[in-house]
Amino acid sequence: MNCRHCNNVLTHVFCDLQTCPPSNAMVKPEMVNYPETYFPLKVFVCEKCWLVQVDELEKADAIFNSEYTYFSSYSSSWLAHAKNYTDYMTDRFGLNSNSLVVEVASNDGYLLQYFKEKEIKVLGVEPTANTAQVAIEKGIENIVDFFGSNLATEKLFSKADVILGNNVLAHVPNINDFVKGVKIALKPNGVNTFEFPHLLQLVQHNQFDTIYHEHFSYLSLTNLITVFEKQGLAIFDVQELPTHGGSLRIFAKHIEDDSKSIEKTVDIMLEKEKATGINTLAYYQNFQAKVEQIKYDFIDFLIKQKQNGKKLLVMELRQKGILYLIIVVLREMI
Repeated sequence: MNCRHCNNVLTHVFCDLQTCPPSNAMVKPEMVNYPETYFPLKVFVCEKCWLVQVDELEKADAIFNSEYTYFSSYSSSWLAHAKNYTDYMTDRFGLNSNSLVVEVASNDGYLLQYFKEKEIKVLGVEPTANTAQVAIEKGIENIVDFFGSNLATEKLFSKADVILGNNVLAHVPNINDFVKGVKIALKPNGVNTFEFPHLLQLVQHNQFDTIYHEHFSYLSLTNLITVFEKQGLAIFDVQELPTHGGSLRIFAKHIEDDSKSIEKTVDIMLEKEKATGINTLAYYQNFQAKVEQIKYDFIDFLIKQKQNGKKLLVMELRQKGILYLIIVVLREMI
């Protein structure tokens, strides 16, 4: 396997979760007696550009199809996050009725609806037809397709004042062509923002449950600086967010755009990542052991409770995009 950014041969395993079914691959009632398809889930780190990644064993068009089950508007906290983003971007960059905001992976229109309320022109690019249809019913124009350089050239060349993508950058197998598409579609003085779970948080808090086939890459500012510069884009600001277990929001522009200066936040975040050793192989070499220790401790806990005649009540709680598993130990078997 070669690095999806720099084509370096990948030999360093960051985490091996063996085999898993694809995310959101819901088993239909009529298929419960049939075997489920599993794929290897092994994560590599590139020691040349520090992009952490899985192989594209399950193809993107098989994951993001017309039966996609995730609808962003189901989360009230995520809607509030989208509304706050809309207000912030409108004020900071002076967006108005002459502006065009393009969202990549716009899902069911959860975010673009707020720009539309401000009478700002919007366009969604969404490959899953069922979620896009919900957005279209809200009056949001959509291109039902995958975003990339071809689509940007054919339909969006230098049109967008803002291109945004929330939790999509990690989902694209060809990250180089995807970012190239941003370069093509963005106006000369346009702004691009992406939000994504921060690799630093994944490692620090052992968030191995955020590793799955739908995430092809695991991102830091360190590796994205290289990816964006390769395509002629400069990251000029970065913000830390609490969403999805700890995320980054990056702001990018054309390298040749002198109207926006590079904020201090970029150097501060790069230094923060460097201080952890994120650009050294040693940073990635102990993660597997931590994952396995959590597994063994949990199995040991379950066995001991069973031996003591206890019964477990398992509940799920989702807060700020994080899924918590709550286990209550009942005193007696009932």
